[in-house]
Amino acid sequence: MGGFDSFGLFLAIGMCVTGSLNTLSAKLANNTSAKGLFGDYQFNHPFVQTATMFAGESLCLIAYSLLLWRAKRTGRAFDRASNDFPFYIFVLPALCDLTATSIMSVGLVYTYASVYQMMRGSVVIFTGIFSWLFLGRKLQPYKILGMVLVLLGLACVGSASVISPDNDSASAPKPLMGAVLVVAAQLVVATQMVVEEKFIDRYNVPALLVPGFEGLFGLTMMSILLIIFYYIPHINGLSNDMAGNHLENSLDAFTQIGNSYVLGLATIGYVFSIAFFNYFGASVTKYMNATTRMVLDNVRTIVIWAADLIIGWDKFQYMQIIGFVFLILGTAVYNRILPVPIAFFDYRLDPEYLLLVEQADNKLQVQSAQIHPNGDDDQLEASNMVADRHQNGDGVSSSYKSNLHTALLDEEAAY
Repeated sequence: MGGFDSFGLFLAIGMCVTGSLNTLSAKLANNTSAKGLFGDYQFNHPFVQTATMFAGESLCLIAYSLLLWRAKRTGRAFDRASNDFPFYIFVLPALCDLTATSIMSVGLVYTYASVYQMMRGSVVIFTGIFSWLFLGRKLQPYKILGMVLVLLGLACVGSASVISPDNDSASAPKPLMGAVLVVAAQLVVATQMVVEEKFIDRYNVPALLVPGFEGLFGLTMMSILLIIFYYIPHINGLSNDMAGNHLENSLDAFTQIGNSYVLGLATIGYVFSIAFFNYFGASVTKYMNATTRMVLDNVRTIVIWAADLIIGWDKFQYMQIIGFVFLILGTAVYNRILPVPIAFFDYRLDPEYLLLVEQADNKLQVQSAQIHPNGDDDQLEASNMVADRHQNGDGVSSSYKSNLHTALLDEEAAY
């Protein structure tokens, strides 16, 4: 479960590729010109893109059904849904998702794909604050340090848009405005995370069903809103200036998509990359751990940045490198991947963390005793565990770390 065997490598590559395609396919659509209802112009329909995102998420329901069918035929173990959760619990998270994605889609129109991806890292700050305010979580010093480092990273990435703006760039006509919108959207994303933890995590809902049902509810709500948006007059900064006096002209969007194979492929790629990204992400969390998923999320930021530079959508700026380093360090410190060699900020010395480790350690020993309940096997298992724990110089072997990390996540969820 925590190693990169062939299946784990497949999941990791799949998550990085599909996660990168999410952003790149959406940006490709924004940078493509096609014939619409009023002439030939650049595609700019963020609310339609939000609807396609929900269409991709809703495909997770089909994926879940197929996996469940396969499990029934083969007799394999499968994380099945219980029937004790009400479906309305997905409405509020879907509404948050709708709001955040719409704002981010507008932001992506105005800024670079790499900046868009980096600025999404600000969710760490808002999640930490909201968890403290609404869930009663303690903000330990190492978390505050991580949030400060992320803030410095955001400042560096954002300043790059101010120091050397390229307002004539068709790829990023208003990069600073786009970056601000993406950061603002993370407020809503953090709210969604708190809502999901408050209302959904109490039920036994399989990982694929959460985006699936949120996608279904979101697509329903967005389809209704697209009809309403057609009759709302054009708003500067939100609407396509070339698509008539409408907040969102869905008819024009579908006309452009139908008249351009590039737009068609970008839209299809966006839908299916969303679906597969959710599948790979859920699988990485299940078969490896949530920390690996977070690391891979940073890897896809590098992939998007590299693609941005190679394609020519962005230009190299050293402030982005500095900002990205701060973002990675901050996220790693906040998520207890990188210990800080200062006692006050070292999560390994935090009393609550030490208590969680002790509880998780006891859980592993109980599990070991259950596997070998009798005779010399108990002593052998205990000896193996002790030897496993003290195999490496830091006192904890890699396999023990993996098992302990899994148990620790369970204890944190209960906490």
